[in-house]
Parts: sequence; C-alpha cells; structure tokens
Amino acid sequence: MARPSGIQRLSYELYDALQRSNPGAIGFARHDMRRDCMVVTDWAEVQQTFLRMTAAQPPAPTLSPDTSPALMHSPLTRVSLLRAAAQRMPREVRQPLGDAIRAQLSVVRNLARAARALPAALSSRGRRQSAAGEGGSSGNKLVEVARPGDTLASFGSPWSLPDYPGQIARLRASAGMRYSVLIYDMIPVVRPEYCDRGLVAMFSRCTAGIIPQADTILAISQSSVRDINEWATREGVALRSTPKAIPIGTGFGHAAPADTLPGGLVPGGYALFVSTIEARKNHVLAFRAWRRLLDELGPKRVPTLVFAGRVGWMVADLMQQIHNARHLGGKLVLVENPDDATLAALYRGARFTLFPSLYEGWGLPVSESLAFGKVCLASNSTSVPEAGGEFCLYHDPDSVSEATQLYRRAITEPELVAALEERIARAYRPTPWSSTARAVLDALA
Repeated sequence: MARPSGIQRLSYELYDALQRSNPGAIGFARHDMRRDCMVVTDWAEVQQTFLRMTAAQPPAPTLSPDTSPALMHSPLTRVSLLRAAAQRMPREVRQPLGDAIRAQLSVVRNLARAARALPAALSSRGRRQSAAGEGGSSGNKLVEVARPGDTLASFGSPWSLPDYPGQIARLRASAGMRYSVLIYDMIPVVRPEYCDRGLVAMFSRCTAGIIPQADTILAISQSSVRDINEWATREGVALRSTPKAIPIGTGFGHAAPADTLPGGLVPGGYALFVSTIEARKNHVLAFRAWRRLLDELGPKRVPTLVFAGRVGWMVADLMQQIHNARHLGGKLVLVENPDDATLAALYRGARFTLFPSLYEGWGLPVSESLAFGKVCLASNSTSVPEAGGEFCLYHDPDSVSEATQLYRRAITEPELVAALEERIARAYRPTPWSSTARAVLDALA
C-alpha cells in the first residue's frame, strides 16, 4: 500500500483530534464507488486504513551511484522518453495518440487502486454489516441519516472523485446539509506549470464546483487564503463566506526513530531534504547548489545531501543528471519512501534541513524539522515563512546563488546553526492538533 501523502497525514491528524474532542457529535463518511454516493463509516475503519498505510515497511531502498542505473528502467523514465519521441510526431498523430495513452494509464491506475483496496474492503464488509445489524448506521447512505443543519466537512482531497460537486449539491438539496471545505493550496489553478495535466483538469473542475457551495471555507495558511480570494475574483466566483486560515498542528504521532540510518549515513554528516521529488519542490536547486559547494569547498567539508521521498512527476531530467553525476560522487543519497521510523531517524541525525520549494500551501517538512529541533534553510516564498517563522533561514527559491551562499554559511559557520537550535529549543512551541480541531469547530459553529 502507498505511503500517505502530506494531505492524508494532515487530514488524519485532524480527524483524530476532532473525534477526541467530541466523539458523540463527529461522524465520518466515505465515497461508495459502487453506489456512487456518500455512506456512513466507522471511525475504527478510518483508523485501520491509516494504520495500514503507515505500518512498518521493508527497509527503504537507498539509491547510490552503483544502483541508480535502475532509474533508467523505471516507468517514470520510460514515460519521459516516450514523451520526447512523441514531440517529433505530427500534431494530428500526437494528440489522439496521447489521448489514447492517457486513457490506458487511467485504466491501469484505477485497476491498481481497486486491487489495493480489495483486501481491506472484503475484511471490513463483515464489520459494517454486523454494525448495521446491531442498529448502527455504518454503510448506510449519508442522505438517509443526515438531518437538516448537519455539516458535511471535506478535509481531504476530493478532486479525484467523480461528480463530487454534484453529490454535494444533491446532499444540500435533499438533506438540507451545510457544506464546509478545507483548502490546502490552489497550486493546480494558480501555478499549473508545476502539476500533472490530469491533476490540473480534475482540480480545476472540482474547485470551481465546490467552493461556490461552501458555507464555510477554511485554509491551512494565510497564503492559501489570499490565493482563494484572488482566484475567486479572477474567475468571477461569488463566495458564501470569507475564507479563514486555521492553525495547523505540528507532527504526525512520530514513530520511535530507527536504530540505524540508511545508506551508511552518520549523525551530523548530512543535510536532509524531505519531500516528494517533483518539479515544484525545487530539488534541482539543491542539486545545483551542492555541486557548487563541492567545487568550492571540496567533498571533505561538504555534508552529504539526502533526498528523502518518493520520485514524483516532472523530474526525469533531474534524475538523469543525478545518475550522470554519479550522485555527486557519492555526496547525494536518495532514500525512497522512508517509513516513519526511518524518517524520524533521518531528522534526528541531520545537521540541518533544506526546503527550497517554489510554491506551498503550508510547508509540513519545515514545521516537522522544527519539531525535531532542527534548523531549516527554507524558501522565502508563499506560505513557507508562516510555517518556519523566526526559527528558519530563508532564501529566494529562484536563486541558486543565494541558496548556495546560505548553505555555505550553514556549513562553514556552525555557530549560526547552533544559535538557531538554541532558539528553537527555548522558544518554538509546536501547535497541538487539539488547537486545530477547536479552530475548525469554532468556524463551523
């Protein structure tokens, strides 16, 4: 099963905090693909699904110069090569061929999702039927149990669900429900160049359909609030309420750190960049800056750079560069899909962390780094300074020179990092998820 994304982690922690705050008043619903409707589900089922996703996995593969040629055989690289070849075809051939390939990929992805979900669905079916037989409502259609004035709150990522805006409209009309939505970011509509084309289309349709219906609009940062308002003005969308930012909890119930670090890493000997490797996260800047540092300072003085996360989209050229450079002579290590224990060990042992992202809705790796007491050298763009506050060092994410200068200072002036670590230990206060839940409930009241 795939590891949970940042949105999935954040939404689960919010669900858990809401459930703890008032278990009698909080219920959960899911989309039933077969009946194409919302159905009531048990909190225990939500918990079990998330626990399966975060369960301990086999050791995360660490790619080094000796193992990286496998990247050339990955689906990501093959797709990129096919795209490059397709650009040479006439448009009247390329466009329908691309449509056919995308349709086939969609079929494969949906079949894979169904296959991953099947064991859990079969094991939970009996539980749901038992609960219904004992008078519970699990598995019942939401429209059958909702009362006028109840609020359906969407705190996940619903844009991939078929006709989600239509379902909301029907629930509002037939059950008299109110609707609330939590917006993480507006990146697919304000910076579509950083996203897969299919995501842009899905997100655009869903956002245009649900935001005008929302009685309460919440966001995870002031930056996202600004993006919502600017998007609504540009698109001529009338909002039912003024978007409001809520405080975001810190941490994700960290697992105990693993006993050993992957890839031969040693505590204090590396800088850590936690994120899916995709164009928006700006790994290419970190790669180029590290190349300069190695040339200027020499490999003995420069810590290893660690990329921790899965390989995402629009980075085939970067992965090829990493391979060609033999992982910067071994000074760049890629830890793919680290589990929670490995990630905790990586944070604990890092000299400092990096997060040069070009655009964010919040910046979870920044606040997570601070929760571990580690200084983050971060982008000064969008919401990232909201996540890092006075405890980070910032640079322009479009400037390799500025980033290199900041990274060099962190390496050659250890007292700078030590002073910030003391400030973090003295003054940084992680936001409890209970505060996030209270802010949500207050907004929905």
